[in-house]
Amino acid sequence: MRKIEKKMLEAIHARKFAYLGNTCVEYVNAGNPHGTRSEIYLHGNHIADYWHDSKTLDVDVVTLAKWSTVTTKSRLRALGANVYTKNHVTYLNGEAI
Repeated sequence: MRKIEKKMLEAIHARKFAYLGNTCVEYVNAGNPHGTRSEIYLHGNHIADYWHDSKTLDVDVVTLAKWSTVTTKSRLRALGANVYTKNHVTYLNGEAI
């Protein structure tokens, strides 16, 4: 795991805002009936939400389909997503996107 990914995870678990070069974590405390979340961005593109109350990760599949780069997949894997590419097709949790 890269240093930036460790710092990203630290910011998420601390429920803090962090701008880490090309990666940004924003903590959202209010305005959602599903609880608090951290929004994760890469190069300004939303890649995922981490929901603190349920401890779940929602991957932004639209962004992943458009930008399935090595860096995007690395950040998502650091967050616990099962994402990979095989034969030029990107998979999330075993299903092609």
